[in-house]
Amino acid sequence: MVQMVYENASQCKILSKVVVATDSEEIASVIKNCGGNVELTSADLQTGTDRVAAVAKKYDNMDVIINLQGDEPFIKPKMLEQLVAPYLKGESPEMTTLAYKLDMQGEFNDPGVVKVITDLNNNALYFSRSPIPYFRNKSQENLPIVHHHMGLYAFRRDFLLHYTTLPQTPLEITESLEQLRALEHGYRIRVCLTEEKTLEINTPEELARAQDFK
Repeated sequence: MVQMVYENASQCKILSKVVVATDSEEIASVIKNCGGNVELTSADLQTGTDRVAAVAKKYDNMDVIINLQGDEPFIKPKMLEQLVAPYLKGESPEMTTLAYKLDMQGEFNDPGVVKVITDLNNNALYFSRSPIPYFRNKSQENLPIVHHHMGLYAFRRDFLLHYTTLPQTPLEITESLEQLRALEHGYRIRVCLTEEKTLEINTPEELARAQDFK
């Protein structure tokens, strides 16, 4: 699965380097055998972002760093381009993330699906496992104001290194959503939209669904 993520990301022409950051010798061996780049990191790092930041410290020539998790084997190069689109336009947000239209019937009440709502400039207002917002008027539930959040991020390198020094926050701990740390400390997350859908694989059920995912 990690090899699929690596190979799909490597097809994105705007990326100057793709590196797998891991504390697993087994994963490192798989990536090396397919000709990929690997950086071994400490097993004591608590989050994927900490792992990415540890590697990013070695690349001071990079301005923007993408954190792409190994559970996204169906990621497409176009999605990564959309993720960094603000930076390519000359903007400089602290970080960006990706989202697509939420399936209101099947996903709105699913705590396994992270929802995101934004301000009028596509900056995240809140991420939640709960159904947000509350639709007081049920006829408004088809309004395109809530999206399915994808767990990948792009950071300005300087902010990524700063982010890992920030203490955990109450909402981050409550929802078990690491990105809330940035919002609670007063930083913005630009939400970039994609028409594509992907499937994260975190459970046996998702692995079964992956066999037929297109």
